[in-house]
Amino acid sequence: MTHLFIGATLVHEGKSENGDLLIDGDRIQAVGPNLLHHEDPAIAAAAQKANHHDCEGLHLLPGLIDDQVHFREPGLTHKAEIATESRAAVAGGITSFMEMPNTVPQALTQGLLQEKYDRAAEVSPANYSFYMGASNGNLKEVLKTDPKRVCGVKVFMGSSTGDMLVDDALVLQGIFKECPMLIATHCEDEATIRANAAAAKAEFGDDVPIAHHPLIRSAEACYRSSSRAVELATQTGARLHVLHISTARELGLFDGQKPLSEKRITAEACTHHVWFTDADYAERQTLIKWNPAVKTADDRAAIRAALKPGGAIDVLATDHAPHTVAEKANHYWKAPSGGPLVQHALVALYEGVAQGWLELTDIPRLTAHRVAELFDIPNRGYLRAGFAADFVLVDPNSTWTITESGILSKCGWSPFTGDQFSAKVTSTWVNGIQVWDGENIVEPADGVSHAGRRLTFSR
Repeated sequence: MTHLFIGATLVHEGKSENGDLLIDGDRIQAVGPNLLHHEDPAIAAAAQKANHHDCEGLHLLPGLIDDQVHFREPGLTHKAEIATESRAAVAGGITSFMEMPNTVPQALTQGLLQEKYDRAAEVSPANYSFYMGASNGNLKEVLKTDPKRVCGVKVFMGSSTGDMLVDDALVLQGIFKECPMLIATHCEDEATIRANAAAAKAEFGDDVPIAHHPLIRSAEACYRSSSRAVELATQTGARLHVLHISTARELGLFDGQKPLSEKRITAEACTHHVWFTDADYAERQTLIKWNPAVKTADDRAAIRAALKPGGAIDVLATDHAPHTVAEKANHYWKAPSGGPLVQHALVALYEGVAQGWLELTDIPRLTAHRVAELFDIPNRGYLRAGFAADFVLVDPNSTWTITESGILSKCGWSPFTGDQFSAKVTSTWVNGIQVWDGENIVEPADGVSHAGRRLTFSR
């Protein structure tokens, strides 16, 4: 099918300008002003024959590529699954995701990894990739991973949900030295956390105030582990991507001035670390318990500043990680870390624009353009002729309040429940197929496959 999106504000490649988008099948055919009267007769003719969509007053951006989600399948499907969370993702304007290996069983073999791909092919409206998991005992299996068909290898250098801690120094050295593809790390120093936890346990027993979470999983724990990862990557030449930076101090480990194409070491920030601070624990309690922890207002301000062009942060992600409300309601030690974010991350960034700590053109730069470049994803992440027709339409002037009734994640809650936002996702398209119409998921007709495709990488 050919579609023409007319009169949108195209937000991409550092610009915000009025124009049209023409798609033919799963590809973008043309981008620019007044395509109905384009100088190329073939484009003008195609535009005139296309299905027309009036986009006046709407923003049109490349679909977001989320490089860190936890969709909990297999093994934890009481709280999330690929089908539900990928639908929540496209409702939030995310057209591609990369999912983590800490499921049950953990994706520590090529066979278990392939099972995830097979499941996504059956149910996902979004494009997908899955990280290979690393452990203290599966280096040989890790090295079988195909860099052209898998987004990366995930290494937990601090324990988190799923108990996949890699703490054997020789194994870490081997992974960094031998792995021929991107290594994504969760960095928190385990010894520091255990010492802080023991002190908190001695003082409070089970009744640890949630406000102590960033003191237990401290800034020092983050810096020690992140600096160790950077040191290992520098020594071995590994391609390192440090996930969810949560402290001001860690930012000094990364070079914001070097072009992304020349970097071997990159950094990611996440929605919750640019939105919440430790002052929010009083109201939101364990609903905003994440690993690494949400920390101080100064840390948040530094991370926000690092999102600007030339800053230390290369990309923005969600670290979407659902748990049930009942699980979250437990006392500190039992309440798991993580929360659902894919459905509302984009509108939260729009709020950042309204508040002045983010530019509108930063959104596609950090969530699409640079993610595609960082992971070497060909023909995605941009509004360019010949690229995949993955894009999102946003009404920037649609005030609404997030309620549980509209949440598509299986867990049924959001850390933003009750918050008011001023932008709304009105339509999401994946590979030229509409998958969200602003109110509902557009399910494929009988016998038609889902829009999502396996991501590939030009490495």
